[in-house]
Amino acid sequence: MSGRVVRVSRKNTIYIPKDVAERVGIREGVLVEITVEGGRIILTPIPDPLWLALHGPKFAEISIEDVEKVSEEMQKGLADEDTP
Repeated sequence: MSGRVVRVSRKNTIYIPKDVAERVGIREGVLVEITVEGGRIILTPIPDPLWLALHGPKFAEISIEDVEKVSEEMQKGLADEDTP
């Protein structure tokens, strides 16, 4: 991996070059986790939950019928709790 050299400002601000930010999906408003490992600073973008839900990998499948069945069971359970 080739590195880039950037200057740290007076207030410890580091500007990430545009091409680097684009390669890892960093844009304005994205949260970034900062960790220190062995004298290195590691920045890891935290994916937006909504973006992940719409575009991220899918790891489970559920049908509309299954969603309705679970919803009906939960509603029945809540109705039973309210009955004295």
